Amino acid sequence: MKLFKSIRSRLSLSYLLIIMLTLIITDVALVSVLRAYFLNNVRDTLYSQLSISTDIYERYFADSTLEENVANDEDGFWRQSEGHVQIVGPDGIVLLDSTGNRPQQALSSEDILMALNGQRGTTIFSSGESGESLMAAAMPLVSNGEIVGVLRLITSLRGVQQSMSIIVMYLAIFGIAVVTVTTLISNVIAQRFIRPIDKLTKTAEIMATGNYNVVSVKMHEDEIGKLSDTLNYMANEIRKKEELKNDFISSVSHELRTPLTSIKGWAVTLKDPMTDTELLHQGLDIISNESDRLKYMVDELLDFSKFVSGKIELEKDWVDIEELFLFLKHNIDDRAKREKKNFVVEITEDMGTCFVDPNRLKQVFINLIDNSFKFTKEGGHITLRMDHRKNYIDFIVEDDGSGISEADISKVKEKFYKGKTSNSTNGIGLSICDEIALLHGGELIIESQLNEGTKVTLRLPNGGK
Repeated sequence: MKLFKSIRSRLSLSYLLIIMLTLIITDVALVSVLRAYFLNNVRDTLYSQLSISTDIYERYFADSTLEENVANDEDGFWRQSEGHVQIVGPDGIVLLDSTGNRPQQALSSEDILMALNGQRGTTIFSSGESGESLMAAAMPLVSNGEIVGVLRLITSLRGVQQSMSIIVMYLAIFGIAVVTVTTLISNVIAQRFIRPIDKLTKTAEIMATGNYNVVSVKMHEDEIGKLSDTLNYMANEIRKKEELKNDFISSVSHELRTPLTSIKGWAVTLKDPMTDTELLHQGLDIISNESDRLKYMVDELLDFSKFVSGKIELEKDWVDIEELFLFLKHNIDDRAKREKKNFVVEITEDMGTCFVDPNRLKQVFINLIDNSFKFTKEGGHITLRMDHRKNYIDFIVEDDGSGISEADISKVKEKFYKGKTSNSTNGIGLSICDEIALLHGGELIIESQLNEGTKVTLRLPNGGK
């Protein structure tokens, strides 16, 4: 039902059901207690009258038999009793009935049987003619220590039923009033409880349209208030990610445009049939280099896409660490000489092996070393070394370049993040390096101080030999 799809309706219904259940249980218990109280009063009244009558019989009428006393119409012992009186013989036959309607068959009701056993007893039954509820109480008649019969009093419970009807009516009126008031109050409480949720819902709906500048107002310091804070935090993070993504797209577009412009320019130049051989070779070399640069950027974007979608798979093998370091040294030495920077690769004896994806590991080292070169001035130092521990291997790339500010160091591994310096690129290199480290079961640790240098540690599990 649509009525109960809202939290407010369910809350109101819950409050109402709890109150109604409480009222029903309370009313049933109260009615039961009051009914028992009224019946006990009636029973005690009957017992009191019976006690007086049986005492009189034992004192003044015990010399004659019960049958003689009834035959002689001796009523001195029971005439002060109010209501319907019966005198029953030891065989259950009614010897006297004050109404004149003496049953012919023997009686065997619970109260009579208890009285014949020397106890007092009561029973409640319905009149056969009118269906009226009656209570009968009986006590033994004793003569010379022997039970000779039963004195029984019967009274109507009409008064008890009328009193109970009035009480039930008042309880019903009270219950209806309580339910009505509870319904109104529960609606108010539910509305107050739901109001901040409604506001959160509207805020979330606005955010769903792409507007992350809206702010959820925190109304209370509770779970809903915490949800409001979480929603605001989420919107702020999404807004930052959107800004980073837009910056990333702008940066990538700019980086792609530069080699494309160079290729386009040289292609136009080389179309001239008068171009000499030296210029032709120079142009073709530039086109080749710029094409390689474009391929590298496209490959980096493809890798990034695979990492984001979780489709990357490692092709692990045993890699000789010394050979890996020598490969990196041979590939980067020319750049170090060209840029007049000191690149040192520390190679020691018995560097061992590690079980990794060699191509991905090279990709990480090249990216980290490339970053160090970008942020290290002419004459600066970049070092690649290894620290072999018991449970892991640390591959360290360290420089004395410009460093990273404390505000940026926690963000540099985030997707799309781009630093504020002119050397910063598209913002996916370190993100890819971090993903590769995680896929190997390791981590990428970055330590840096502004204007003092940066130390990046690739920590991998020690699976070598």
